[in-house]
Amino acid sequence: MTTNQQILLDNRPQGEAEESNFKLVQSPLPTVGEGQVLVRHHYLSLDPYMRGRMNDAKSYAQPQPLGEVMQGGTVGEVVESRHPKFKTGDSVVGMGGWQEYSLVNPSEPGALRRVDTTYVPLSYYLGAVGMPGVTAWYGLVKIIQPKAGETMVVSAATGAVGSAFAALAKARGCRVVGIAGGAEKCSYAVNELGFDACIDYRENPDIKSMAKALKEACPNGIDGYFENVGGYIFDAVLLRTNAFARIALCGMIAGYDGQPLPLANPALLLVNRIKLEGFIVSEHMEVWGEALTELGGLVAAGQLKPRETIAQGLAAAPAAFLGLLKGKNFGKQLVKLI
Repeated sequence: MTTNQQILLDNRPQGEAEESNFKLVQSPLPTVGEGQVLVRHHYLSLDPYMRGRMNDAKSYAQPQPLGEVMQGGTVGEVVESRHPKFKTGDSVVGMGGWQEYSLVNPSEPGALRRVDTTYVPLSYYLGAVGMPGVTAWYGLVKIIQPKAGETMVVSAATGAVGSAFAALAKARGCRVVGIAGGAEKCSYAVNELGFDACIDYRENPDIKSMAKALKEACPNGIDGYFENVGGYIFDAVLLRTNAFARIALCGMIAGYDGQPLPLANPALLLVNRIKLEGFIVSEHMEVWGEALTELGGLVAAGQLKPRETIAQGLAAAPAAFLGLLKGKNFGKQLVKLI
């Protein structure tokens, strides 16, 4: 190969994101300099946070620059190395972006990490044993701090974060209830991921019906909640929280198109003395080693069985990403590049 296919952010969305916001281009394969490695990507990760970064708005991270390769996690193999700690054939995980190859300086902190695929498939390092898994671990262990016997709830339950959250919470002796879209996803959550119950938000499309479903699934109330969605689901959860409940605020995908997400009854935060903490997992690199060790162990032991939805080829990335934002994926959304 002498060329590198790439997808750029061509223009910013006005409301919902569209395929026309992206542009597929070809560029020459980069030359490897001293201290650098060339990585051929096998899989590209698609994640909800990418939608927020497409906007030119103040947030926890800089907006995705226009005319540049869309940023995102990748796994692949080293095809050429001029760095002493990496050799050709090494399996690696990094932030290579929406392209077939990336030129990496491994000396930069967090730029590239070698991974072992003996017991954990390469693609899992973008999901259960990667950033989404560590996200679930941090929110549960460091913010919610669960106790055995407590009830934990997570929205987007069958995604990469939600499935890891369930395994981690069950390992700590908790009752775990998920919220997902569709009977098939809810059945998978209970029968394969180990959830004690899963609520179909499509069957409960408003605060009243969702709160009623939560009351049935959580007869002892809610002690810990991992929030990925926001909107009326968050409002319904607040109605069922116990005193001194803890909420890990990870994402608000219901508001990624720019509309505000007001709370219906924010006084409940005071009435129930709730601890609510938002977090960005990349700001807590000190826990990644501990988290990845536990997550890898759960996968190896068969206690975490993540599911993947795989789009084929780089050109399929924009459509797969837009589908992810509408919940069309089942489990972790990936793009297979080879």
